[in-house]
Amino acid sequence: MDLTSSSGGGDPRQIEETKPLLGRRAGPEGTKMGAVPCRRALLLCNGMRYKLLQEGDIQVCVIRHPRTFLSKILTSKFLRRWEPHHLTLADNSLASATPTGYMENSVSYSAIEDVQLLSWENAPKYCLQLTIPGGTVLLQAANSYLRDQWFHSLQWKKKIYKYKKVLSNPSRWEVVLKEIRTLVDMALTSPLQDDSINQAPLEIVSKLLSENTNLTTQEHENIIVAIAPLLENNHPPPDLCEFFCKHCRERPRSMVVIEVFTPVVQRILKHNMDFGKCPRLRLFTQEYILALNELNAGMEVVKKFIQSMHGPTGHCPHPRVLPNLVAVCLAAIYSCYEEFINSRDNSPSLKEIRNGCQQPCDRKPTLPLRLLHPSPDLVSQEATLSEARLKSVVVASSEIHVEVEPASTAKPALTASAGDDNEPNLIDCLMVSPACSTMSIELGPQADRTLGCYVEILKLLSDYDDWRPSLASLLQPIPFPKEALAHEKFTKELKYVIQRFAEDPRQEVHSCLLSVRAGKDGWFQLYSPGGVACDDDGELFASMVHILMGSCYKTKKFLLSLAENKLGPCMLLALRGNQTMVEILCLMLEYNIIDNNDTQLQIISTLESTGVGKRMYEQLCDRQRELKELQRKGGPTRLTLPSKSTDADLARLLSSGSFGNLENLSLAFTNVTSACAEHLIKLPSLKQLNLWSTQFGDAGLRLLSEHLTMLQVLNLCETPVTDAGLLALSSMKSLCSLNMNSTKLSADTYEDLKAKLPNLKEVDVRYTEAW
Repeated sequence: MDLTSSSGGGDPRQIEETKPLLGRRAGPEGTKMGAVPCRRALLLCNGMRYKLLQEGDIQVCVIRHPRTFLSKILTSKFLRRWEPHHLTLADNSLASATPTGYMENSVSYSAIEDVQLLSWENAPKYCLQLTIPGGTVLLQAANSYLRDQWFHSLQWKKKIYKYKKVLSNPSRWEVVLKEIRTLVDMALTSPLQDDSINQAPLEIVSKLLSENTNLTTQEHENIIVAIAPLLENNHPPPDLCEFFCKHCRERPRSMVVIEVFTPVVQRILKHNMDFGKCPRLRLFTQEYILALNELNAGMEVVKKFIQSMHGPTGHCPHPRVLPNLVAVCLAAIYSCYEEFINSRDNSPSLKEIRNGCQQPCDRKPTLPLRLLHPSPDLVSQEATLSEARLKSVVVASSEIHVEVEPASTAKPALTASAGDDNEPNLIDCLMVSPACSTMSIELGPQADRTLGCYVEILKLLSDYDDWRPSLASLLQPIPFPKEALAHEKFTKELKYVIQRFAEDPRQEVHSCLLSVRAGKDGWFQLYSPGGVACDDDGELFASMVHILMGSCYKTKKFLLSLAENKLGPCMLLALRGNQTMVEILCLMLEYNIIDNNDTQLQIISTLESTGVGKRMYEQLCDRQRELKELQRKGGPTRLTLPSKSTDADLARLLSSGSFGNLENLSLAFTNVTSACAEHLIKLPSLKQLNLWSTQFGDAGLRLLSEHLTMLQVLNLCETPVTDAGLLALSSMKSLCSLNMNSTKLSADTYEDLKAKLPNLKEVDVRYTEAW
C-alpha cells in the first residue's frame, strides 16, 4: 500500500517543506520512508485560501517506533486507538487543553522534524504526519479542507518559531538580510489568509531592529526595502514605527522615504480609524510629512502629497483621510509648544506618555507664568499696587521662550478670588491688554519649521470645498493649546483658514465660527477686536459678522450676544464706515436690543457720523413709523391671503393699514418663503399662523421662534422645514397645536419637542419618521 498526497496528485511539481534558514543542511533520514514528501501546488496554482488556526478539535494517535519500521507500522491493518483532543497552536509548541494520553506533554515546534499529508486508498482518513524523534504523531481531521488548514497552520507556526530563534541572535547582517527576504517571500506566498500572517514577520523584524541599534544607514535602507511588500496591506507595528521615524529624521532626503514610506502613509491615512490605539502611527505620519518638507521643493512636495490623498475628483472618496490629517496636524502643533506646556501645568509630555511617565519626584517644578488682563473693577486699586508685581517674567526652555514685559502705563492684574475652582474663560486666560503688557513667544528653529509646515497643511485642507465643512467642525472646539493661541505667528498664519470659513456661503461651515456651546469661546470671539488673535483692526470680525447676518443667524439672540460682548467694536467699525456694522446697530435699535437710553443715543450719534449710517438710520426711522402704524390697535382679527401670493404681496398688504388686532393669519397654498418672517414678527397679537403647503423653511422658523413667543397654533404641513428649524420651536412655550404633517421631522426631534412644550395638546406628525 502506497501513501500519496491528497491534494494536487496530478501535479509533478514538489515543494520541500523544510528549507534551511541560515545555511543548507542534509535532508532527514526519513526520505526512504513509506510517506513521501507532500505534493502540494503553489498558492498561485490552486488558489485555495485558509484562515490561520489557533486552536481546534482533532483526533490524535502517537506511534513510538524507530524510523526504519515506520513503513511497516503505517501499512499495518490495525492501528492504535485515536484520542479526541482540543489542540492549541501556541507560539512555541502544540499543546492539548486536556494534557492526558498521547498529548500529556506538549510537542515543541523545534522537535517536529517534518509535516506531511497522508491518505489510505482503502479507508481514506484525512491525516497529517508529524515526524518527531523516536516516533510519529498522526492528526486526523474531519475533511480534506480542515486537514489542509491544519497542515498549513502547523507549517506556518513551525517556520515562524524557527525564524524567531534564528533572527534573535544575528551574526552576519548580509545573511540576516537574506533571511528577512526569505521570510517576507514566505508570508507573501502562504495560502493562509490572516492579518497575523503579515504582522508576524513585521514584528520579528521590529524586535530585531529594536535590539540592534548600531546599524549603518545602508543596512537601515536595505531592511526597509526588504519588508516593503508586507507594508502595502498592513500597518507597521509600534517599534517599527519608531525605526521609520528615526530614518525620516536622520535621512529625510533618502529615496526610501518617497518610494517605500509614501504608500505606507497613504494607507494609514485612508484606513486608520483611531490614532489613540496606536499613537506611533500618527508620529510616523508626522515625521514623514516633515521629511517631505525637508526636500528641495519643500511645501510643493507636501502639497502634491495632500492632492494625492484627496484624489483628482471634486469629492474625496476616502472619508478617513481628513480626520486623520487633522489629527496629525494637531499633534504636531501641540508638540511645538509641548515643553513650555509641561513647564506650565507640570503635565506629562507626549514622549513621557509613550515611554511611561517619570516619577513625581523627577518632574520639573512648575514655572510661574502670569497672563495679565485689565479689570475695570480693580482700576481704583492701581495706586496701591507695587511695581514689583509688574516686573517681567521670563520662562526659558530649549524650544520656547515666553516673555511678559510691562508697558509704560500698567494696570493691575485680575486675580482669581479665593476658593474659586471654576476654570477661567479662555479669553480671560489669554487676553493681554496692550495697556497692561505684551506677550511674545519665540520657538526654536526646529519647532518653528514644524509649526510652519503643519499650519500650511491646514491652509491646504481649507482650500478643498468638500473638506471645508468637516474641517470647520473639527476645529470648532478650538483644539489648540493656549500657548499657540497666544502666539502671534500662529494666529496670524491660521487666520487664512478662519477667513476661508467666513467666506464659505454654506451655513454648516460658517456657523462653526461660533462656539460649540454657551460660555465657551469660538473663532468669532478670538478674532474679534479685543480677542487674542485680532491683528487687523476688526476686518476679519466684520466679514464674519456679515456672513453670519446673511444666514439664519440674523436673529435676536445673535444681536443680543453682540450687544453684550462686542458693542464697542461694532460701534468703532461703524464709526469707520463699515456697512455691516452700521446695519448691526440699526437692527439693535429696531429690535429694541439696547435698553439703556444713553447707549441708544450714543449708537444714534455713531450712525449719524457717517453718510451710510445716516442714510440707514433715516430708513430705520421710516420703518419704525410704519411699524407703529401697523401695530396700532385696529384692523381685522382674521386674514387669509389669496392662493399664489408672494412675499412682496404680503409686504404690500401689511403696509396698507394697521393690523394690531390680527390674531389669525392664513398663508396656506401661497408662494411665501422664509423671507416673509421679517413682516410676520411685527404682528404683536398674532396667535394662529397657517403656512400649509408654502416654501417657508428653517431660517424663517428660527426668526418666528424668537419673536412670536405668544403663538398658540402653527400649521407647517407640507413645508420644507427640517429638524434644524423645528428644534427652534422649543422656545415657543405657548404652542397648543402644531401640525408637522409631511415634513422632514425625525423621531428624536419629535420627542424633544414634546418634552420642552408643556402646553402642546394637538400634534399631527403623519407621514413623517415620527409617525
